[in-house]
Amino acid sequence: MDLTTCLKKMELVGVLAFATVDSEGAPQIRNISAIHYETDAIYFLTARGKNFCKELQEDGRVQILCYTKYKEMIRMSGRAYAVSDDEQEKWRDMIFEEQPYLANVYPGDTREICTIFCIDKADIEYFNLGVNPIFREIYHLGDDIIEPQKGYYITDACIGCGKCLSRCPQRCIDEGKPFSIRQNNCLHCGACFENCPVQAVQRVG
Repeated sequence: MDLTTCLKKMELVGVLAFATVDSEGAPQIRNISAIHYETDAIYFLTARGKNFCKELQEDGRVQILCYTKYKEMIRMSGRAYAVSDDEQEKWRDMIFEEQPYLANVYPGDTREICTIFCIDKADIEYFNLGVNPIFREIYHLGDDIIEPQKGYYITDACIGCGKCLSRCPQRCIDEGKPFSIRQNNCLHCGACFENCPVQAVQRVG
């Protein structure tokens, strides 16, 4: 798996869930299909009068989630910004061309009520529940890393008792000094953390 394939899978799924926060910090979520994909960015539109547009303009943080029929989860975490005024028409027309149904929603020049947003810096997490052991990996769109590292790690306080391994659903812990967790196969369920008798397992993020 790689960044390009993740973006292609998102495009094939088509309708994605976009999560934002409102002015009171409450989570908001909606399905969006008016999206154009580039190799280094995604562009999407919404009407200026919608709360979604307001939330993007005031905060910008957004998470996008898609789920494939193969039990693959792809989550993009980044910040959206409105493209410059002289670029709005270009991207708007492109999205309308790729998504013909939009002409029924915003016929003729009423499409001008739509604002185009871009995400060109984000973390993309790929998580496949359809294989055993499960597989996860994080890719970066743009130069910035948005999310800090997260998950569980075994420290040098490990006494090698093996309780973490015996409780791991995916058997993704390897023996050693200390034991180690294969991060790409970890569910982040916390079973190792809860069952370590000496608190050698630490949670990050």
